[in-house]
Amino acid sequence: MIKTDILIIGAGPTGLFAVFEAGLLKLRCHLIDALAQPGGQCSEIYPKKPIYDIPGFPEVLAGELVDNLMEQIKPFQPGFTLGERADTLEKLDDGTFVVTTNKGTKHHAPIVAIAGGLGSFEPRKPQLENLKKFEDNGISYIIRDPEVYRDKKVLIAGGGDSALDWSIFLADVAKEVTLVHRRNEFRGALDSVEKVQELKNKGKINLITPAEVIALKGDQKLEGLIVENTATKEQTEVAVDNFIPLFGLSPKLGPLADWGLAIEKNAIKVDNTLDYQTNIPGVYAIGDVNTYPGKLKLILCGFHEATLMCQSAYQRIHPDKKYVMKYTTVGGVEGFDGSKKEAPKAVVKTIE
Repeated sequence: MIKTDILIIGAGPTGLFAVFEAGLLKLRCHLIDALAQPGGQCSEIYPKKPIYDIPGFPEVLAGELVDNLMEQIKPFQPGFTLGERADTLEKLDDGTFVVTTNKGTKHHAPIVAIAGGLGSFEPRKPQLENLKKFEDNGISYIIRDPEVYRDKKVLIAGGGDSALDWSIFLADVAKEVTLVHRRNEFRGALDSVEKVQELKNKGKINLITPAEVIALKGDQKLEGLIVENTATKEQTEVAVDNFIPLFGLSPKLGPLADWGLAIEKNAIKVDNTLDYQTNIPGVYAIGDVNTYPGKLKLILCGFHEATLMCQSAYQRIHPDKKYVMKYTTVGGVEGFDGSKKEAPKAVVKTIE
């Protein structure tokens, strides 16, 4: 049983920043995330995309933002259960909670903060016969380790940023890269489209448009695909080792929807007049996963919600203590590891 003060469901930017705010209050945190690494969408979907609305950063790459947040919370030594999904929530007689993952890992805490972003993401899959047969045996929906495709023949399907970016990246990794899109126009960034065209002209990417994959070939392992031109209906068989359909991810609340929480349009209703608590006392929802009048799904709003949530959590954990807020510019930051970032001392001058 893993015990902590605040159990955070979701290790995206909002969940990570909650660790910092809790640490200032001497509250320990443990985070659960179904992904294999912290960062949520910023790490999994668009680590190389710039973000422009983080205060103090005119521009920051999503992956860099996650790296900075991880560095910021290092003194507070958070625990992580990664690659596991929070499945069940049990409220004990003393008002505390036990959350169990899909792999049976149990976590015990007086406070649960759901920071699951838009929920767990499920890939949008093409409607193809025998698709399940080749999943994890030639077909993948997310690229976690590009080295898996070293010297392989890879076909990517899709017309967005992910399809373009990975086609560009794998052009220097895979033996052969083919990009298939059902339209001639792409939805991704213009510079990415131009880069793909450049790589096509150099013979480093095979570009097939307008077209789509209509059939899978192979016995035990994927060996080829049938690609059909959507205009002429002409069909071509392409030999491949790997097929990566990148049609986006569909957000789902998943098991959270069965926790007895008040749900509205696939989001968790919270009380935003005070602390972003749900209809279950002691359970909060912060970031994109929650909803309330005037809600904006922005990272900076999640940071604000995390701050107020931690203040409320402190009062629930220590009802007899009065917390006096101290600005970090005055009190500094003292970590659980004994480290201390001192606030600069005031300079006093005597006027004669």
